[in-house]
Amino acid sequence: MNGNSSLVRRGTAVSVALLVVVLAAWQWGPGLLGIPVFIIPPLSAVFDEFLRMLAVSGLMTHTGVTAIEVIAGFVLGSLLGAFFGYVLGMSPTAEFALSPYILALQIAFFPVMVNVLTAIRTVDPDLVNLARAFTATRAQIFWKIEFPASLPPLFAGLRIASTLAVVGVVVGELVGGNVGLGYLLAFGEGQANTAMVFVAIFMLTVVGGIAYLAVILAEQRVLHYLPRRALRGV
Repeated sequence: MNGNSSLVRRGTAVSVALLVVVLAAWQWGPGLLGIPVFIIPPLSAVFDEFLRMLAVSGLMTHTGVTAIEVIAGFVLGSLLGAFFGYVLGMSPTAEFALSPYILALQIAFFPVMVNVLTAIRTVDPDLVNLARAFTATRAQIFWKIEFPASLPPLFAGLRIASTLAVVGVVVGELVGGNVGLGYLLAFGEGQANTAMVFVAIFMLTVVGGIAYLAVILAEQRVLHYLPRRALRGV
């Protein structure tokens, strides 16, 4: 336990030190390398633009709109992905018939669907045959064997989907939105305001990071029964 705590402290210290180095390089590196500010503005200029956008550009409103869209897209895409994953995993005929159309969509539900489908198809057949030998129904086989086996791959797909949901929302806002961080991204680019573009990217990173962290926390709660590998120093 003490070894794990020591490793976590060392990892945190290294992470913080790396962050300081990256921020320092961002602040002074472009100037030292002669990179124009309209290509890579220094950190201080981006921070000043961040404060300005908070005051006069409704940054938090745009961020809130994008966050709501990300949550809605993630939840809907994940539910659809899980549903189609289970249906296609249990029915080879449905997979053959529907896969070409699903592949064409490539939206946030796709990694969830593929992970669930693969998990269902790779369930130990001996377990299924044993359950059938004890006269288990199809529903009992699903809930007692297939569904629990699919949970780890399901959450792996949810992690990917949480980031793809952000990408999908940004693409939609770039194409035809007049609100949201994607709109601010396009507006800043059109105004040659590189600092605004960096602020929008930073806020998108925050939204995506929160979504990803939420999936991890949910995974830890749901899959608490799985053994965890002990941390070891290198």
